[in-house]
Amino acid sequence: MNSLERKKRTFIVCSLVIPMVLLIGLVVIPAIDLFRMSFTNWDGYSAGYDWIKLDNYIAMLKNKDLWMSLKNNAVYFVGHLLFIPVELAFAVLLTSKLRAAKFYKTMVFMPYIINGVAIAYAFSYFFSPVNGAFDAILSLFHLDGLIRNWLSDTKIVNYVLTSVSLWRFSGYHVVLFMAALQSLSQDVQEAAEVDGANAWQLFRYIQIPSIMLMVDFVLFDNIRGALQVFDIPYVMTSGGPGYASSTFTLYTIDTAFKYSNFGLASTMAVAIMLMIVVIYLIQNKIIHGIVLKGVEK
Repeated sequence: MNSLERKKRTFIVCSLVIPMVLLIGLVVIPAIDLFRMSFTNWDGYSAGYDWIKLDNYIAMLKNKDLWMSLKNNAVYFVGHLLFIPVELAFAVLLTSKLRAAKFYKTMVFMPYIINGVAIAYAFSYFFSPVNGAFDAILSLFHLDGLIRNWLSDTKIVNYVLTSVSLWRFSGYHVVLFMAALQSLSQDVQEAAEVDGANAWQLFRYIQIPSIMLMVDFVLFDNIRGALQVFDIPYVMTSGGPGYASSTFTLYTIDTAFKYSNFGLASTMAVAIMLMIVVIYLIQNKIIHGIVLKGVEK
């Protein structure tokens, strides 16, 4: 083996070993320890703890406030899921020959690069019932009858927070879809256009099936983000009023650091990982089935 081949092999081994070591050390081992901790009553600071078997899991399933928090997560999930076709439509529009497309791309992606806490604080003032800009806009257009306590009305608070989340993260998904669309072969699309395919047929039969890998990633990111949403409800409402806008992650963090029950919090963390995987598998199967039926037709 000459020197060049030896260097190549060393580089390949290092490129594989280092990521694997980091993955095992920072993901696999902590996940195993988290699972182990979910069977204990550790309070986070004591030297010892007791094994309590499945008590944490039973307590979690009986916790009504936690179920309410999970229901609030569902609002984020459904809101973002329904908005994905809109994001995809924007991506298709921005990858076409649109005047000032670069400006629109920048404006669409801008909310995502702004600090999440700063966005939450800004929208807290925007929806403020005292001197909020949103109420002022409604008054300007003589829509005073629509004015509400946007962040304290239990019936609408989660929808308001979801709208803020949509404003922040939709641009990120648009950019991902744009990257996927721009990677498609132009020859195939031009050939389809020559054969008489219109914009809708091009989108349905060529673009969508070709970017399904990116669609899968966005769907997974939607599940993960919806179940782990934290900064927007924490800063804007602190989960209130009561637990009306609390989320699963917010409740988990409160359980660990406010109530010093790290064992139960670990159980919730294990549950959220399982939910992400299960919901993704179900959603992925449904979406792929719909897409395949559409292509066959």
